[in-house]
Amino acid sequence: MARTAQLGLPLVAPAQAQKHVTVNEALARLDAAAQLRVVSSVLPVPPANAVDGQSYLVPAGATGEWAGLAGRIAVRSNGGWSYLVPKIGWRAWDEGLSGPRVFDGAGWVSDAVAVAPQGSALRWRVIEFDHAVTPGPSNTTSVVIPSHAQLTGVTGRVVTAFAGPGLTGWKIGVAGAADRYGAGLGIGLNSYLVGLSGTPVTYYAATPLLLTAEGGSFSTGALRLALHVLQLEPPRPV
Repeated sequence: MARTAQLGLPLVAPAQAQKHVTVNEALARLDAAAQLRVVSSVLPVPPANAVDGQSYLVPAGATGEWAGLAGRIAVRSNGGWSYLVPKIGWRAWDEGLSGPRVFDGAGWVSDAVAVAPQGSALRWRVIEFDHAVTPGPSNTTSVVIPSHAQLTGVTGRVVTAFAGPGLTGWKIGVAGAADRYGAGLGIGLNSYLVGLSGTPVTYYAATPLLLTAEGGSFSTGALRLALHVLQLEPPRPV
């Protein structure tokens, strides 16, 4: 059956019977590929509960009906599976990871804004997490700035108002630079911060954020933070 070059959509042949079957298959594949969104990129076995229209990225080592199809997009259709063969530069939103994926010609790279045929990639990530303050004059976060990453900045929002004896505000940074990403910050609900790195700052070891109370100490409160991170990926091993 003749198919289109990019998406492999089936084409209606001259004098073909049951043209609606071919057209419907083409529409189903187009529906899956346009604004591509996948349920998961890590499931090694086709899910038995998949419903028509759902798509999955087939991981390396997949078994069952997906065996030998690593890198392809598996689309649930009419109770079975159809497959799209991606081309370099295709993008997908991975619901399981809550982030984007880009196909580099050999596999799907997470959080990439640019990829090269041999695996080099530029990754721009947003790592969002919640931090509940613990009593005391300062806190460090359990989520860290990744090693060998350049931090563009930190943003955040108070989701539970801060309280504590004498507390008037707070600052945020890292050890040795306690106010790098903000000082004099509000303690009320929905107070927010937008802390840009003044110059590009690269962290060569995993580094927690440091929250420091101003005017007193922390007792209670919660904060939603986001690390805006740039990372480099070298070419694949040869």
